[in-house]
Amino acid sequence: MKIGIVSDHRGYNLKEEILKTIKGIEFIDLGTNSKSSVDYPDYAFKLGKAIRDRKVDLGIAICGSGIGMSIALNKVKGVRCARVSTIKDVKITRNDNNSNVIAFSADINYDRVIRMIEEFITTPFSSDERHNRRIKKIDEYESKN
Repeated sequence: MKIGIVSDHRGYNLKEEILKTIKGIEFIDLGTNSKSSVDYPDYAFKLGKAIRDRKVDLGIAICGSGIGMSIALNKVKGVRCARVSTIKDVKITRNDNNSNVIAFSADINYDRVIRMIEEFITTPFSSDERHNRRIKKIDEYESKN
């Protein structure tokens, strides 16, 4: 499994800490590569395209709030990004929505971030008929617009 990871300047330190400490996962670092101010959509779109083009299986996005990244990512066809702040959020979005990207704030406690990433990777999509039906409706709408 390949996981794409991006941040803006606010999320840079957390992204680097994740890359240094989490072992056994193949991360594809799509930037940013410094604490210099950048525009988060540039990095969100890089990750979104990597998801769309199947260069990565899942994605993680970090910015000041997580909100901007999630908005930008959800503009890319095939991306289902959830802005999360709790482990429960992660479990629900993977189980019910089959989200392929999570976005979160650079201000979240590091230990919680690690647990959220672990939950994101290990929680399978439930495949319940109701969840499949809802995702199909989203996909159909997306393909028409």
